[in-house]
Amino acid sequence: MGIYCPSFSKVNVGLKILKQRDDGYHNIYTLFQKLDFGDELLLEKMENGCLITSNVDWIPTDKSNICYKAYNALKTLYPALGGICIQIKKKVPIGSGLGGGSANGAAVLKELNNLYDLGLSILELEKIGASVGADVSFFIRGGTQLGEGIGNKLTPLPNPISGIYLLVIPNIFINTSWAYTELGKKLKFDTKVPNFRGFLNEDNSSYKFEIFENDFERIVIPAYPEIGTIKQKLLELGARFASLSGSGSTVFGIFDDDTLVTKAESFFQTSYQTILANPA
Repeated sequence: MGIYCPSFSKVNVGLKILKQRDDGYHNIYTLFQKLDFGDELLLEKMENGCLITSNVDWIPTDKSNICYKAYNALKTLYPALGGICIQIKKKVPIGSGLGGGSANGAAVLKELNNLYDLGLSILELEKIGASVGADVSFFIRGGTQLGEGIGNKLTPLPNPISGIYLLVIPNIFINTSWAYTELGKKLKFDTKVPNFRGFLNEDNSSYKFEIFENDFERIVIPAYPEIGTIKQKLLELGARFASLSGSGSTVFGIFDDDTLVTKAESFFQTSYQTILANPA
C-alpha cells in the first residue's frame, strides 16, 4: 500500500535577476509563494533502487527525473537506504514557471526521510535539496519565503501574500536557459534590490505591489506578446497584481474578490488552461 504524498506549486511575486556567478548560474532576489495546487505522488517502499511511473509521457522516468535525483542524493549519504517506487500523477504543466518538478523532488526527500526514519532536520533537507535542483529547497518548508542566491538562500516570512490566485497557462513552453541568455544581453545586472521583506511586514490590506516586477517579462513579453495581453487583461478584470511566474509561461493574477476572480476565470478558460489556487 503506497503513501499518498501531495506535491505543490509556487509563483514568484517579483523576480530580480542579479549578476551571473562563476558557476554559470545567476543570483536572484524573489518572493516565493507556495500554492495549494499541485501534483499527486504515491510512494511505496521496495527492496532497492528507484522506480518511477507517471500518468503522462512527457516526463522522464529514468535517472534524469528530479525524483530520482532526490533519491540518489539520500542514497549517497545513506548507502544502506532501501528502495522506493514513485507514482507521479502530474497536474502542473511543464515549462510553466510553477516549480512542479522541484516540488516533486522536495516531496520525495521529505517522505523518504519519514519512511526510512533518517531523522534529517528541515535545514538539512533544504541543504540536500539545493544539490538536487534550484527551487527544491524552497518546497521543503514552503509558505512564503524570500529567495536569494540561486533561490537556495531562504528567509521564511510570517505572512502569506493573501488573495485568490488565478493561474492562466498558455500553450507556450519557455526554456529557462534561453530566457537567462536573452536577459543577459539586455540587462545591466546591478546589485540594488527592492525591499520585498519590508513590504511584507506591512498590514496585508496596504500591499504596495508596484515595487514588484519580474525581470523576465522584459524579454518574454516581446518574444511572446500573448503573455503581455494576458497580464493586461487580468489587471483590467480586477486583479490587484498580475505577473509572469518565474520565466513563464504562467501568468497569474491575485484577486481579493470571489465574484471578480470567477468572472476572470470564465473569460480565460475558453482559450487557456486556468487554475484557481490559494496561498499555502
